[in-house]
Amino acid sequence: MSPPPVPPSPLVVTVGDVVEDVVVHPAGPTRVGTDNPSTIVRSRGGSAANVAAFAAALGPARFIGRVGEDALGEALAADLRASGVEPRVQRAGRTGSIVIRIEPDGERTMFPDRAAAAELADVPPAWVDGAAALHVSAYALGTPASVASVAALADRARAQGALVSVDASSVALLDDLGVEHYLGLLARLAPDLHFANAQEAALVSAARITALGAVAVVKNGPRPVTVHRPGLPVAPVPVPPVERVSDTTGAGDAFAAGYLHAVLTGADHERAAAAGTALAARVLAEPGAMLAPVVEVTV
Repeated sequence: MSPPPVPPSPLVVTVGDVVEDVVVHPAGPTRVGTDNPSTIVRSRGGSAANVAAFAAALGPARFIGRVGEDALGEALAADLRASGVEPRVQRAGRTGSIVIRIEPDGERTMFPDRAAAAELADVPPAWVDGAAALHVSAYALGTPASVASVAALADRARAQGALVSVDASSVALLDDLGVEHYLGLLARLAPDLHFANAQEAALVSAARITALGAVAVVKNGPRPVTVHRPGLPVAPVPVPPVERVSDTTGAGDAFAAGYLHAVLTGADHERAAAAGTALAARVLAEPGAMLAPVVEVTV
């Protein structure tokens, strides 16, 4: 008798930004008005693109977004393909970039120019077909046109049985959108999961997320992740210590990818948070949004 067929791995689809990250590691304290020797690393970035790339290390992944009609846009799409991601990108204008200054403790300050990424609109709803999860970066909710597209994608994905998640993405973005407007957008999207860090959750509380029927997952650096489920006690999930933090860029995106893959393959939310934390730890050791290789120890 032949063995039963292996079920296909769940497809994670993300929607949002793909941009160039220009990551600046100063050699010392900033001296205003003169040279500051630094190490500068250029890489593919954008929260939704990062989640797709990290998800592709675990199973199939697709990215939906917009890049410019330029060489940089083509290079970013090629980088996604090389990472195992299926890119579905619109082409218009110029491709966005983000300059990221890394502090000595690994924290980052960002200077985004989203350019074409901010103009996502009229996305074919069929681009989400086959998704087991649709992950939305809140950056994709910045304009009425992109909101309309994302809402249509969420409706189609959910009708096909997919889980929908949203990442709050940025305190500045929440400030710009306005908390009440953001909560209205979430009510429209009706996500199953909402990711936020502690600063974002201070603006949009977990209680307001669970009131919408979603599970609120709050990250807090080295402190425990808290999982808030509607009608249930808060579940803290410890974060193991990380030996060396090179750069926090992309760690939250890796967490989301690890969490989603775990949930889609049968884990409960506590184990999913632990899986997300483990994947994020591999990013913290590397410059930019990259995974450190897994080191296998032979005994």
